Amino acid sequence: MENNTLENKLVAIVRIRGRVNVRHDISETLKRLRLNRVNNCTVVKLTPDYYGMLKNCESYVTYGEVSKETLERLVKSSNMKISANDIIEGKYDLKELKKNLPFRLHPPRHGYKSTKRSVNEGGSLGYMGSKINLLIARMVK
Repeated sequence: MENNTLENKLVAIVRIRGRVNVRHDISETLKRLRLNRVNNCTVVKLTPDYYGMLKNCESYVTYGEVSKETLERLVKSSNMKISANDIIEGKYDLKELKKNLPFRLHPPRHGYKSTKRSVNEGGSLGYMGSKINLLIARMVK
């Protein structure tokens, strides 16, 4: 997975693993992403800075491109008074969205595949691509 394919796309990041025995630098990165608890989700526009942060904490989170429908579900579940179209088209400032972050989600129905393995190894950690939309759909009630 290359940085060029995700540049300036909206990416959903979900924290999967807890905070016990986490190195300080990874813990600080997760705080800056506003992922303080398990099953918290943030949506960011991926820049090289955010990409580096994701690579740093990749063994604790999963991420991928978020679709318009999934973004609408997230916004609707948090009772925000904006639409997903405004966020995607750039009419709505992401700084205002960050005030309402993180989205607090339920654990996914039927659970995670594995919280200790990457997606390539059959788990749930790391880059999921568009499969993140299916995971979030299982987490939003």
